[in-house]
Amino acid sequence: MKNAKAVLFDMDGVIIDSEPLHHEAYFKMFEKVGIEVSDELYESFTGRSTKEISDELVAQFNTAESAEELTRLKRMYFYELFDYSPNLQLIDGVRDAMIRFHEARLKLVVASSASMENIKRVFNRFELDQYFVGKISGADLPKSKPHPEIFQKAAQMAGHKPEDCFVIEDATNGIKAAKAAGIYCYAFNSTHSTGQDYRLADRVITSFSEIDI
Repeated sequence: MKNAKAVLFDMDGVIIDSEPLHHEAYFKMFEKVGIEVSDELYESFTGRSTKEISDELVAQFNTAESAEELTRLKRMYFYELFDYSPNLQLIDGVRDAMIRFHEARLKLVVASSASMENIKRVFNRFELDQYFVGKISGADLPKSKPHPEIFQKAAQMAGHKPEDCFVIEDATNGIKAAKAAGIYCYAFNSTHSTGQDYRLADRVITSFSEIDI
């Protein structure tokens, strides 16, 4: 998107490939509380906050544990994996893209459904704060993606109108949120993203080098 002034990044699947860690953490939690989640149901969770997912699990499975306890368990397992897994890496080419955008004086904001604690862990581990002007977590909002609020607030945080921003997303819910906020959206289609619908995106890319600023 030429003449853009700000870039709003999703995190999981765009900045880092944390999905294998999330998958393992969720299924450890499912096993702990004794529920069986189908692959189809699990795919529908992509791009949503852990809190929203936990609320749905309690409603659907009538678990003895509260949504808060499910969220706590999942995050506990994830943080254990995050701290010790050598497999967690940045997505290929994303740091180069951040540097290119930053040098072009675009404002970078991360807008993720992950908790703020997790966003900070990622940014500290990979030293990403130097490129970004702000972070926003869907877990801190009343409704996360596909609700547009997270990207509306991210645009405000960048100090620009929605039409002067673009979003990089890899998930159906995130793309819906971006378009509902009136923001141009690149769908990043990589081997790390499966079962997602990119038809609402303005453009589908397989490499960050395809983004023309």
